[in-house]
Amino acid sequence: MTALEPPKGTGPLARREARLAWGMLFPTIAIVSAVVILPLLAIFWISFKPVGLADLRAPAPVVREAIRGRPEAAGDEAQLQYRLRNSSQDQPIMGVTLTDTLPEGLEFGALDERCTLDGRTLFCDLGDFEGGQRDEIEIPVIVSQAFLDADPDLDAIPAALTGSAENILTNFDFTLENFARVFSGDEFVEVLWVTIFYTVFGTIGALVMGLFAAMLLNKSFRGQGVLRGLYLFPYVAPVIAVAFTWVTLFDPFAGSANALLVQMGVSQNPINFFGERPLALIMVTVFEIWRYFPLSFLFILARMQSIDTDMYEAADMDGASPFQKFWYLSLPQLLGILSVLFLLRFIWTFNKFDDIFLLTGGNAGTRTLTVNVYEQAFAVSNIGAGAAVAVVIFCCLLAFSFFFFRYVSREEGL
Repeated sequence: MTALEPPKGTGPLARREARLAWGMLFPTIAIVSAVVILPLLAIFWISFKPVGLADLRAPAPVVREAIRGRPEAAGDEAQLQYRLRNSSQDQPIMGVTLTDTLPEGLEFGALDERCTLDGRTLFCDLGDFEGGQRDEIEIPVIVSQAFLDADPDLDAIPAALTGSAENILTNFDFTLENFARVFSGDEFVEVLWVTIFYTVFGTIGALVMGLFAAMLLNKSFRGQGVLRGLYLFPYVAPVIAVAFTWVTLFDPFAGSANALLVQMGVSQNPINFFGERPLALIMVTVFEIWRYFPLSFLFILARMQSIDTDMYEAADMDGASPFQKFWYLSLPQLLGILSVLFLLRFIWTFNKFDDIFLLTGGNAGTRTLTVNVYEQAFAVSNIGAGAAVAVVIFCCLLAFSFFFFRYVSREEGL
């Protein structure tokens, strides 16, 4: 390149291509940001907020309007009543006002000192409402025959309420109590250990079982397609159906597995597979392996069928045993896909919630971090603590991903 030639990638055409590339990428970046990044930032934000399930709706004044006194004839006296309250028990609402269009056919008596009447428009300045505060406005009225004939529905045109309140989700009051609650005591250590056990053994078990299944079906034989379809059944079947089947099969009172074990003399008494420690954790891990090994089986089988068969023929000529061919020929070719599958299955299993919740509900020592998120957010109604656990899950997966990409060799396909 001479001194007169511009550096590659800095000319007008290159800059135009770069702008075009960024323009084409912008929709993808925007969608990813909206679907992934923004909810993730929201979870981080909520994890530092003292917010409960009831705080998700901002405080607002609530009113109920009714005619009291049961007027039955023209000239009867009654009361137009407004019952107001603050929807929040803790947060105040500032500057509450009420505006309502009153029905025709009513003659009004003395108004509340906080209210004014302009034609048929009632306006009341009620001031500030403390948390949980209730108030009433009663206006004496005399009904006419026109009002009785119209029989208006007061709820059809509800009164308009205004007021400003601080939203706990958007203010700048932060706390570390959520994380202190998550990490306090030995409960977090037990939940983390259960999560790691379930994730590690479930991931490795699914890979090993998928590898064995791929090796069995890597040869052509009659009925191979049918058997492959059967292997996929655990993965494609609805999780609620297979979970219910497993719970019924291993039920200690009516399950076929217990009946068979007792009749064969293996066990004297029925075994509560999903209700005893540590058997329940082992069972949900076995369920994880059984349900998700078909995914590993598909990827591994596809990779095995793409391996050149010439090396196996050369190994046969050299007298290599089946184990030697697998260890020295097949396994090095499969390390790349096994690494990718381990990464994906580890992340998916670490985030798994529905399987454990359907099988045990997180009882009998099977409560993982994801189940803990549900219990904190909805069972205890502490959204902030649930978000804090979700942040812990994200940090654990981020650390695992960093470790994985830092120490996995590029020669393995990553």
